[in-house]
Amino acid sequence: MKLKQIIDEDFSNYKVPSMLIAFPKCSFKCGESVCHNHALSSQPDIEISVERIVERYLQNPITSALVCGGLEPFDSYEDLVSLIREFRKHTDDDIVIYTGYEEGEISRRVLRILRGFKNIIVKFGRFIPNQTPHYDETLGVNLASDNQYARRIS
Repeated sequence: MKLKQIIDEDFSNYKVPSMLIAFPKCSFKCGESVCHNHALSSQPDIEISVERIVERYLQNPITSALVCGGLEPFDSYEDLVSLIREFRKHTDDDIVIYTGYEEGEISRRVLRILRGFKNIIVKFGRFIPNQTPHYDETLGVNLASDNQYARRIS
């Protein structure tokens, strides 16, 4: 699987210590000039197996959730589902997916597949500049735009 970044211990994207993985693709629907993660697009890809990602996660006693961010996890959907499937073989810890898509832009089939896994949280919504950050109860962190929100879907 290709990624742009792995942070074994992240404390800023979810209310508990998490492993953050950055997916490598994005259509830049929010606009490249305003993208928080645009710099990731110029970083080299990291080639790593889903099994190795899960092994790293399980070997770390600090982390208790997996955050999938990126660029855009849903633009690498097959890899995202493969990772979730492997992760679920070993733990029911929360998986948080940060997406710039609005909930209605993600197909019902895709959401139905994700709902088949335990403890999936999705942060929906594009970044919009010059918005007032707001606290999201589900994530336990501030989100940058008023239109962004997280929802536990399973």
